Amino acid sequence: SEREKQEQIEVQKEKQRELILQLKTQLDDLETFAYQEGSYDSLPQSVVMERQRMIINELIRKLDMDLSEDIATLSPEELRQRVDAAIAQIVNPARVKEQLVEQLKTQIRDLEMFINFIQDEVGSSGKAEDGHCECAGRKDGGGSYKGSTRPSGARVNPEDAKKMREAGLHLMRRMLAVLQIFAVSQFGCAAGQIPRTLWQKDQANKDYSPLIKKLELSVEQVRQLAMKHQQEDHIISSSDLQDIPLGGRDELTLAVRKELTIALRDLMAHGLYASSQGMSLVLAPIACLIPAFTSSPQAMHPWELFVKYYHTKNGQAFVESPARKLSQSFALPVTGGVAVTPKQSLLTAVHAVLTEHDPFKRSADSELKALVCMALNEQRLVSWVNLICKSGALVQSHYQPWSYMANTGFESALNILSRLSNLKFNLPVDLAVRQLKNIKDAF
Repeated sequence: SEREKQEQIEVQKEKQRELILQLKTQLDDLETFAYQEGSYDSLPQSVVMERQRMIINELIRKLDMDLSEDIATLSPEELRQRVDAAIAQIVNPARVKEQLVEQLKTQIRDLEMFINFIQDEVGSSGKAEDGHCECAGRKDGGGSYKGSTRPSGARVNPEDAKKMREAGLHLMRRMLAVLQIFAVSQFGCAAGQIPRTLWQKDQANKDYSPLIKKLELSVEQVRQLAMKHQQEDHIISSSDLQDIPLGGRDELTLAVRKELTIALRDLMAHGLYASSQGMSLVLAPIACLIPAFTSSPQAMHPWELFVKYYHTKNGQAFVESPARKLSQSFALPVTGGVAVTPKQSLLTAVHAVLTEHDPFKRSADSELKALVCMALNEQRLVSWVNLICKSGALVQSHYQPWSYMANTGFESALNILSRLSNLKFNLPVDLAVRQLKNIKDAF
C-alpha cells in the first residue's frame, strides 16, 4: 500500500544518513591516524572546518552582521553584499577621520605661514618707521661677517629722504615747464593738447540725448522685472539656469545683458578713443608736429577703461598678494574688520572677470556684461562706474572734449543707474564661458 511504501522510503533515508555518518567518522579517523603517523601533511578536514567556523563566528560578531536568516537560503552574491556593507560601516568612518585630520594639518600649516608672514610685515614696518635698517654684512676671507664700513652717522633719516624726493620732483617740473614754454613760443601748440582739427568735424556736435533715453528705458525695464521677481519671492540665480543651454532665455538676465549693458556701453563709448602709444610726457609739447597724430583717433571699448583702471591701480598685485590669498583661504579679513572699499571690490571684480574670460578669448562685450552682472549682484554698479568717471587721468586721456563724459561727468547717467541700487540681484556671471568650461571639464 501507499503507507507501506512511505515507511520503506523513510527507513531507507535513515539508513543512508547512518551510512553517511559512519563514512564521515571513518574518514575523520583515517585522516587523523594518517596525520599522526606523518603520512598525511595537511590537518584533518574536521579540524580545519572547526577552526574556520570559529574564525567566521568571530568575524560575524566583530562586524555586527545580521545573519538571522539561514545561510543556505542566501545566494553567494547576497552574502558578499552583506559582508561589504558590514566592512564599509567600519572602514568609511576611519577614512573620513583620516581625511579630516589631513585637512586640519594642512590648514594649521597654512595658518602658521600666515602668522609668520604677518609678523614679518609688522617687524619690517617697525624698522622702517625707526629709520634704521639692518644692512647685510660682507664676508671676509676668514669666514667671519663684518658690518658695513659706512658710519652710522651717514644714514639718511626719513625727513632728509623726503626732502630729496621733493627736490627731484620740483626740478623735473621746472624742466617740463621750460620745454612747454619753448614749444608754445616756437611751434604754436600747447602741451598735452591735441588740435581740434584732428577730430572728425561731423562728430563735434554729436547729440547724446538718445543714448541717455536708451539707458533710462533699459534701467526701467530691468527695475520692473527685478521687482516682479522679488514680489514672487524668486531671485534669478545661476542654479536656475543650469538646464538652459545658453542661459539667455531668462527675461531678467536678457534685459541686463542685452539691454542695460549695451545702453551703458554706448553711453560710455560716446567720444571715447584710444590714445596713441607714442603720446608721452616728453613728446606732448610737439604733438601737433608729429605725423602720427594727424590721423583721426581710433575708437575704444568701455571695458578697456576698466582694464586700464585695474592696471594703473596695480590690481593684480593687490588681488594676488600672499596676505590676501591666505586670508581668503581662511575667510579672515585683511583690513581688520574694516569694510571693503569700492576701489578694492572693483579691482577684485575686474581680476575675476579677466581670469575667467581671457583664457577662452571672450570679447570685450562679454566681459563687460559679466562685470555689470557682478556689480548688480553686489549693489555697486553706481560706485564702480563713478570710480571711472572720477579718474581724471583716464577721462583726459581717452575722451574727446565734446563727449558726454567730459561735458557732464556722467552725473545724469549715475542718477539713472542709482534706481537699481536698492534691488537685490543674483545674476549668473559666467554665461559666456559656461559651455566652454563644461567642454573643458569633460575632456
